Amino acid sequence: MIAYSLSCSRGHEFDGWFKDSAAYDAQENDGALVCPICGDLKIRKAIMSPSVSKKNASTLPATSADAVRQYTAGLQKFIRHNAEYVGPRFAEEARKIHYGEVDERHIYGESTTSEVKELIDEGIEVAPFPADPEKMN
Repeated sequence: MIAYSLSCSRGHEFDGWFKDSAAYDAQENDGALVCPICGDLKIRKAIMSPSVSKKNASTLPATSADAVRQYTAGLQKFIRHNAEYVGPRFAEEARKIHYGEVDERHIYGESTTSEVKELIDEGIEVAPFPADPEKMN
């Protein structure tokens, strides 16, 4: 794994973890890098100091709680600004979109574990929404 300090054209700084430098290059070339704070697609590597690992280091460097909260807050903001909140109707709306009964759009909401399992079994892609950083310990 390799960690890069990244920044967007608006000056937001964040970390990105990649399998290797080729994985970063591929995502950069595909336009898949997004600022988790504002959604900006103009991402570049920020200046960073080199990281020298210990000879027998087997764990990834620790990420500060503040960095995790900042990333989570940015991701939540991005989702809320780019998707429709459908509340407890999430599973129903996801099915309608998947089967072409309604126009395709990005949605988020609530569902039970069993509903999520059923959606996955039907081939409907879902992902968990991160917890509110204000409510994190």
